[in-house]
Amino acid sequence: AIKHLLHVPYQENSPAIDLALEVVGEAGDSRLTHLVIVYLMGETDGIVKDARYLFRLYMVLKQYKEAARTAVIIANEEQINGNYRNAHDLLFSMVQELRQRNIHVPFEMFENLTLLHSYILAKVHVKNGEHLLGARMLIRVSESISKFPAHIVPILTSTVIECQKAGLKSTSFSYAAMLLRPEYRDKLDVKYRRKFETLVRRTDLKTDSVGFSSGDNGSILNQTNYSVTETSTPCPSCGSPLLETSLYCTECRSTIPYCVITGYHVVKNDFATCPGCQFPALYSELMK
Repeated sequence: AIKHLLHVPYQENSPAIDLALEVVGEAGDSRLTHLVIVYLMGETDGIVKDARYLFRLYMVLKQYKEAARTAVIIANEEQINGNYRNAHDLLFSMVQELRQRNIHVPFEMFENLTLLHSYILAKVHVKNGEHLLGARMLIRVSESISKFPAHIVPILTSTVIECQKAGLKSTSFSYAAMLLRPEYRDKLDVKYRRKFETLVRRTDLKTDSVGFSSGDNGSILNQTNYSVTETSTPCPSCGSPLLETSLYCTECRSTIPYCVITGYHVVKNDFATCPGCQFPALYSELMK
């Protein structure tokens, strides 16, 4: 039956492949599994199939570590192409699967999901008029802007605008200056280019207390220099003061979970778990 299903001409969203995956999952036969893998890798017809099929194969076989590695590859491709919601949803569901089975979540998966979730949260916060929250999340995304190659200029533009609205003048200045570099200048909307030129000319950094370092600076979890006036809250692991946007504590060297609602790190005396997705959250935010 498997051989017949795999001889059906390949097309995206093929019901024949879906059925073949179900059969392999039910049978648990290594020979059938090998046949399907060979087919998916394109060794039988020269056509490499969509990586989502390989991901689903690992899922039906309950090989979650392999599924996780495949999910990261697929999500990276989606992210590069600007399909951030697709990439986010895939990683989000994969992290849920791994946690439910008490399997360690790979660091790359966690970090990529953090970035994508921060991007989505930024849009939500901005829509709700929460400009400081939106700016904080956009700064987190912009610090790793090379991971969003399809929308570098639009994201940086939004960061400048939201930082201005939130009063983060120095950060706004720095990203405006970045957008006026030769590699971005011609891609910038003319109306924003003129405004940003004026902003860069007029901004007095001495009057602002916001810290900033441009470009990609390693792991987003280690980036904390968003503002010297940013509120600090206790690390949930060791209690040391930690900027609320920081997801890594240098004192106890712990990666800190973030609130699924705000994007800020969680705190011990305000901790909750979302009943819907089982992700960490700030209790006070969950109750709003």
